[in-house]
Amino acid sequence: MGINKRTNRSQLLTSWKNQEDAAPGLFSLQLQPSSEYYIYWNMSEHFWTSGTWDPQGRLFSLVPEMRLNYIYNFSFVDNENESYFTYSVYNNSILSRFIMDFSGQVKQLSWLETTKQWNLFWSMPRQQCEVYRLCGPFGVCSETTDNFCQCLQGFTQKSPSEWNLSDWSGGCRRVTNLSCGPNKPANLRNDRFFELTYMKLPENPQSLGVEGTVGCQAVCLNNCSCTAYAYEDGTCSIWTGDLYNVQKYGQGNSNGKTLYLRLAASDVPESGNKSGTSAGIIAGSATAAAAAVLLAIVLFGAWRWRRAAGRSSTSQEGSLLAFGYRDLQTATRNFSEKLGGGGFGSVFKGTLADSSIVAVKQLEGMSQGEKQFRTEVSTIGTIQHVNLVRLRGFCSEGTRKLLVYEYMPNRSLDFHLFSPSNAPLDWGTRYQIALGTARGLTYLHEKCRDCIIHCDIKPENILLDAEFCPKVADFGLAKLMGREFSRVLTTMRGTRGYLAPEWISGVAITTKADVYSYGMMLFEFISGRRNSQQSEDGRVHFFPTLAAKKLAEGKDDLIELIDPRLERAADMDELVRLCRVACWCVQDEEKDRPSMGQVVQILEGVVDVTTPPIPRSLQVFSYDENQEHIVFFTESSSSGLSSNSRSNTSTNSMTQ
Repeated sequence: MGINKRTNRSQLLTSWKNQEDAAPGLFSLQLQPSSEYYIYWNMSEHFWTSGTWDPQGRLFSLVPEMRLNYIYNFSFVDNENESYFTYSVYNNSILSRFIMDFSGQVKQLSWLETTKQWNLFWSMPRQQCEVYRLCGPFGVCSETTDNFCQCLQGFTQKSPSEWNLSDWSGGCRRVTNLSCGPNKPANLRNDRFFELTYMKLPENPQSLGVEGTVGCQAVCLNNCSCTAYAYEDGTCSIWTGDLYNVQKYGQGNSNGKTLYLRLAASDVPESGNKSGTSAGIIAGSATAAAAAVLLAIVLFGAWRWRRAAGRSSTSQEGSLLAFGYRDLQTATRNFSEKLGGGGFGSVFKGTLADSSIVAVKQLEGMSQGEKQFRTEVSTIGTIQHVNLVRLRGFCSEGTRKLLVYEYMPNRSLDFHLFSPSNAPLDWGTRYQIALGTARGLTYLHEKCRDCIIHCDIKPENILLDAEFCPKVADFGLAKLMGREFSRVLTTMRGTRGYLAPEWISGVAITTKADVYSYGMMLFEFISGRRNSQQSEDGRVHFFPTLAAKKLAEGKDDLIELIDPRLERAADMDELVRLCRVACWCVQDEEKDRPSMGQVVQILEGVVDVTTPPIPRSLQVFSYDENQEHIVFFTESSSSGLSSNSRSNTSTNSMTQ
């Protein structure tokens, strides 16, 4: 796929029209003379670029997913005759597809024989709504809906048959024509405006020097071609003709703007007419007053009933309850049954008025104000995934800040991994917990509207439900804690062994910090003990070094690494896969670690994984198999000193 420099012609990759029609579609992929690819809409507008080819990294600069993979070998050829990108598959038994999809995204897929389906390796642009004019005129795109595209209020699909095939490019048409111009019948009401909140505004606005929202509205109303207006930060913007690239953000998104859409008066519901003409306001005043009284009565009754029920289970799915502190004090019997604790605060078991059991976390060290706290908690509450603990509600009364979570009867993972009095988790359960945890983190990193970095992945924060399904807890709290979190994290007992090297250097933290912590935790899945242990004679035993060393040497006795309580009962393919993933995750450089999405693919068996190099941070330790202890090497000496004489030094280096 490239350019013939002699004929100056490019080879295009063009999409189908839709999922059933192989006629040429709107989207094409084309290599540019600058050694980067563009995706074009209708061969006139490009809306995505791969970035230029990096020969050292063997990837396009804006496609970091290419950096660490175990299926494809990428290359780029550039000489006096031609330039082109190509790839091969390491394993010839793997079937691969690279397509310009009718969705407007470039996709790379591999065939998964176990499920008889094509598995998506990566797609660009990453978000479907980033595709140019995906939903056509007067269509609105949303990442939170299954079909992505909907019609704006007052509009309907131009071609329902095409929409059923996920071809939304035809867009939408008005249900009722606007009433505008000198020939408008006298008995027709003026057009009105429908308020759309949390929107990405359409393309190609016209900016006008008009003061105030009322003045901006009047300008649009007096222009028969004007279809919408917005007034943001003292600037009046209007749109004429069709509206393209409108996007609906989630509730509370800070990037969202307010758009006023022009509709015929009959297409504006009274409840949604927040910016109508003066006549509409006068006509609806009596109805609005009556509705307000009725709403107040209903809300007061709901408040009384919710309070009587202890605010326990009166919310709809996905909503959060605001608990009173006394309610939670009663539910937890004055916080008498402690389930656990950490840097964020202590957790207590509670029973609500409807007999449902919850876990109540008392947050400590909070520095946020009321409004900011409620905003952040609301964001956390909207996140739903089978491998994430569900937040049911919160309490915010002055300095008292508490979160109410669903209760996990099988407690946290550390209770089952490290307690000698408990029956050990079998290998199959451990592997599924590792996979489920990776899926939960993938959702936080890649699927949420705003990327969420957990910052504190460890067994204590992996909870297990009645079926031992893992659920990641405490996500979003790093942001909630604000600046205090860095201090909490560095002083938190049992956490420092999971910290990525970049925490120490002070650089900005990315999702790869979670990947590192996850990798350290995987070693504990394998061994059934803490990674770092100090024996009575002062010797430090650091399991990741032993595992990485055995893996690099290609030894066949990896089975010796597993928890002795399992009596060697483990799937060898899964053991090798887990060891390799763990070592890749704890690489010193962020760029060398996989994403959590790639980890999921590896653990699912979709992607093969190669043997990683031993990270430098692990190479400073050498595992003495005869003495069964760690030897610490200084940079200036080739001989090792046993940890008897350097125990303090090795321990400090490890924890840092």
